[in-house]
Amino acid sequence: MAEGKFYQPKIEKMSRKELEKLQLKRLKWTVKHAYTNNKVYHDKLQAVNMKPADFKTLKDIEKIPFLTKDDLRNWYPFGLSSVDLKHVVELHASSGTTGKPVVGLYTRHDLDVWSECMARNLYTNTLRKEDIYQNAYGYGLFTGAHGFERGAQRIGALMVPISSGNTQRQIRLMKDFGATALGSTPSYAIYMAEVARQMEMDPTKDFKLRIATVGAESWSEVMRKKLNEAWNLEAFDHYGLTEIIGPGISTECNKHDGLHINADHFYPEIIDPVTGETLGPGEKGELVFTSLTKEAFPVLRFRTKDLTMLIPEKCSCGRCMPRHARLMGRSDDMMKVKGVIVFPKQIEEAVMAVNGASENYLIVKSKTNLGYALKVKVEPSTDFHGDKAVLSKAITSEIYAILNLDVPVEVVDVGALPRSEGKAKRVIEE
Repeated sequence: MAEGKFYQPKIEKMSRKELEKLQLKRLKWTVKHAYTNNKVYHDKLQAVNMKPADFKTLKDIEKIPFLTKDDLRNWYPFGLSSVDLKHVVELHASSGTTGKPVVGLYTRHDLDVWSECMARNLYTNTLRKEDIYQNAYGYGLFTGAHGFERGAQRIGALMVPISSGNTQRQIRLMKDFGATALGSTPSYAIYMAEVARQMEMDPTKDFKLRIATVGAESWSEVMRKKLNEAWNLEAFDHYGLTEIIGPGISTECNKHDGLHINADHFYPEIIDPVTGETLGPGEKGELVFTSLTKEAFPVLRFRTKDLTMLIPEKCSCGRCMPRHARLMGRSDDMMKVKGVIVFPKQIEEAVMAVNGASENYLIVKSKTNLGYALKVKVEPSTDFHGDKAVLSKAITSEIYAILNLDVPVEVVDVGALPRSEGKAKRVIEE
């Protein structure tokens, strides 16, 4: 088991040849399992004249039709289950704010896989059994808090299941318990530092936090710098999806050079988001995942809509699993403004690169005949005492330098924009 900086050294240092052999073995099992036990998958494969015996190489995965979120909603709630419900011991779901929720089912084996993946990821973030882990992800049907809890407990760390919200109490207990690791969305972690300062505490001196394991929303490198400085810690990015398993798909090591994929459990592909054509390493496109070990709810070629690229080279940390770059954004977050493709993350990078601007901002978009028009509202930092018009001009210039677009910027009063204790809502539409 754990050895030095590796949680499962035999797996994490596995050669690419060994990994591909294992992936093919598990892919064959998954396809046969889904084909035999689920009518939807059976019909999907039959429609392209494929049977489990036809899968000879990993390349054959490209013959499988894609799975989309619409498919999951069409077969809500249990239409893609590949086991009898009597073998399912846990259920999670997305919020369903834009339609029917996505439902994830888990057998005991699936929960064990999830725990293993999360423990591997958190160990990669340097979490150890001596740590006190404050889990400030929201509990409920969301996978987030539960995944981090399972991983921390598997490692043996003292896990504090505090959930999100009640921020002043959160701060007091973090100090009293001596938490050394924090799990939350990046926006909530920064908000907690703001509240701690309002409570006349110094986040960099009065607490023992050394790492933050953050995810569930897109965040920039500038946001990472702000978060690290706010708490005097090291923040690690996590990636996961309810549709695949929850958190546990990939995470960063301390080199922060892409996210290590648990590719022995999840097979990654990058495709052209328009044509669906498979792209090679280093080419930017849409991330697609196939589960390799899930029993209750196997997923075959799920289109995530997340845009990134695969990094095949071995990381300098010594881990050999493939990596993906940090997300550029989501294809459904993409906005076309005067012919220019814009992602919210690019706006964040521009805003937070300007001295005097805080991490609290809001993008307001409105539809036009040419796509979208944007304006940005930004709060100044609490120690800003300059001219708001000058700050607005500086942010506008920084956005122009990144996007080559003139975007109006309004600098509002401190506290004027809403705060989030979960996923931050950065974009609203008029």
